[in-house]
Amino acid sequence: MNRWIKILFFVLALLLLNVGGKYLFHRFDFTADKRFTLSDKTKNLLKRTEKPIVITVFLNGELPAAFKRLQSSVKDILSDYKAYSKSDLKIVFVDPLEGLNAADQDTVINNLYQQGIEATNLTVKSESGLTQKLVYPMAMIESNGRQMPVKLLQNMDVGGSYEDNINHSIENLEYTFTSSIKKVINGSNPRIGFTEANGEPNDLQLYDAMHSLANSYEVGRVDLNTIDKAGLDKLKIMVVVKPQTAFSETEKYKINYFVMNGGRVLWSIDQVSAELDSLRGSGKQMVINKNLNLDDMLFMYGARINYNVIADKNAAEIPVSTGNVGGQPQINLVPWIYYPILLPDTSASLVKNLDGIKSEFPSTVDTIGSKGVKKTYILTTSGFNKVFNVPKLFSLQMVAEQPDPATMQNPLQSAGILLEGSFPSVFAARPLPSGITTAFTTATVNKPSKMVVIGDGDIFKNQVVPKDNSPLPLGFDRFTQRTYGNKALLLNIADYFADDDNLIVLRNKEVKIRLLDKAKVKIEKTKWQIINIVVPLLLLISFAIFQHYYRKHRYAK
Repeated sequence: MNRWIKILFFVLALLLLNVGGKYLFHRFDFTADKRFTLSDKTKNLLKRTEKPIVITVFLNGELPAAFKRLQSSVKDILSDYKAYSKSDLKIVFVDPLEGLNAADQDTVINNLYQQGIEATNLTVKSESGLTQKLVYPMAMIESNGRQMPVKLLQNMDVGGSYEDNINHSIENLEYTFTSSIKKVINGSNPRIGFTEANGEPNDLQLYDAMHSLANSYEVGRVDLNTIDKAGLDKLKIMVVVKPQTAFSETEKYKINYFVMNGGRVLWSIDQVSAELDSLRGSGKQMVINKNLNLDDMLFMYGARINYNVIADKNAAEIPVSTGNVGGQPQINLVPWIYYPILLPDTSASLVKNLDGIKSEFPSTVDTIGSKGVKKTYILTTSGFNKVFNVPKLFSLQMVAEQPDPATMQNPLQSAGILLEGSFPSVFAARPLPSGITTAFTTATVNKPSKMVVIGDGDIFKNQVVPKDNSPLPLGFDRFTQRTYGNKALLLNIADYFADDDNLIVLRNKEVKIRLLDKAKVKIEKTKWQIINIVVPLLLLISFAIFQHYYRKHRYAK
């Protein structure tokens, strides 16, 4: 009787556990870095979502080992999304090129490209040599008649390793999916305006910046001379990139109103007139101060771009003619210390996990005391830097100079800062400038806003191929064939400015990479193959022998 009571209690416990599990849901994550734990921001978004969502992942089929790890991480995190989602969340993994001939593959590749799904061509190193592999580290999120392509692989630096890039991509998966799902669900895309009235770069030089942002935002140019209050009210973000001429008081008034009304501004400013093209043309250039008439405005907001040029041992290379051989000029790549690779401050979530940022003749940026404004450093030099005040004569001959290492060991210099808070009005208690007949606002309380101030105007310009005037991807250097983190920085800033939920903090997740020692694996490969094959067989045989004699001993009695 006791036996049946125990069985009954066991069955009842199982039933209660199953019924309770239906209503009381919890997932346990025993990993040290909590890689399988979603943030509360993601959980709340998924619980608020009622529309069905379809996520199609194109990273499937035969993949290199590193991309298999990325695929596995995508599967893991999306299974968590599905578990917490209140709506019907469908997840599909497909290999778009599986089983297709060459002609059909070209058609599929072109169709996917039109939808924003771009392939990555990999050079995979194996024991048999190098092979080319076309993969799609991307996904498509669809909901309520809207869709958005999602890039799963972070910036693939030619000089970096697959493992490092894959690991950074895994760390950013939650931010990537959560921010994209939110954009698809909300539907409306914030407007971003690039100013164009003060000699800023043309559309070709800003092509990739504007094109990349257009995937998630409405992007266009803004003429501060003609835009009115209604036009400013429609903008969410204003981008001021490399202006060449001074801003009028009327233009500054409109920018100030935009900031007072909660608008976000990205300042990418060249404070001095230094250009490598000018050095190539004349051999020398006297670098002097620019007069953009923005100092008073930035000072009031809490920032100051100094009139100087940063040099850094951690710098990009430029092509320089080093002589002639057989009547042909010899071009070599040499480090140019005035093109520093700026380093993202890892303590700032806005730039966490970004690659180095290529700059050209940047200036230092200081913070100024401004009540109610929080300042965060986001871009700095390395510890081997030197700051030169202007005016200063520059020439290409300086590329051969070897700076004294002792003079280059200085404290880190800031070249970019983030400002957040309620900014003071530059035009408080001042008469309206000419061209403004009626005040845009009479509000006495300013809305909270954000802005980023960077002491370089070239960071968000893409290079252009001279032969056919085709724009290159932002951050890609056609001379060194290296890709820097400039595009990722721009996209991060736009997302941070447009998202009031501050989803950018999801980038703080760190996944510790635990890779095998490849050299040791190659040396001990045969040994471990034998161990993995022979040891299990020996254990099985040993268990069978033990079982045989144990049964014989037991039942012989």
